[in-house]
Amino acid sequence: MDNLFDPTAARKLIVSLAIAAGLLQPAGPAVAADCDGAARPGVDWSGCRKRNLIMDGSKLERAAMAEADFTSTDLRNSNLVRADFSKATLVRSMLDGSVAPDASFEKAVGFRTSFAGADLAGANFTKSEMQRADFTRAKLNGIDFEKSELGRAVFTEAAIDGTRFRYSNLARADFRKARFETAIDFEGAYFYRTRFEGVDLSKAKGIAQWQIDLACGDASTKLPQGINPASGWPCAEE
Repeated sequence: MDNLFDPTAARKLIVSLAIAAGLLQPAGPAVAADCDGAARPGVDWSGCRKRNLIMDGSKLERAAMAEADFTSTDLRNSNLVRADFSKATLVRSMLDGSVAPDASFEKAVGFRTSFAGADLAGANFTKSEMQRADFTRAKLNGIDFEKSELGRAVFTEAAIDGTRFRYSNLARADFRKARFETAIDFEGAYFYRTRFEGVDLSKAKGIAQWQIDLACGDASTKLPQGINPASGWPCAEE
């Protein structure tokens, strides 16, 4: 005698009954990001194209902008508190004067991006690519730059407290006139011709002699105990 039980039909019947009873929602397309939506707190621009726009003064706190493209976009003086820019493209964009505590820039690409005067306290920049980025006079307290590309980045007059640069590439970065008031973690960071003239590194953690031997300093550079100035100091201007 043939088996009259059809398991596929039975599953369909069970799902239909569950939907009718309100226990399940019918399947449908995933909710897409609101790429045409206006700038507002909590907006979802994940993966959206937002290139070459004038958006200064925007209120984008807690906005979801992972993998979005902000190339050459003006976001100056914006509220970006806890905004998510992870894996976003910020090439040549402007975030000067913006307020972005606890924002995420993890794995973001920001070649020549300007963060001058921005408040970035507690932000996450791990594994980001910020070559030639401008952090002049920025608040960088408690930031995590671990394993980031920061070649030729400018940190002039920035407030850098409790920040992590572990295993980051700081080749030719400029820290002159930066303020280091609490312990900074530089373990494994690459200091090739990194500018530390006049900088107080006495409280820095993780600095080894080989790093300083690659860096640039002068007689006013203060080093951690047991670390000596490089024989080639001061470096010539490039």
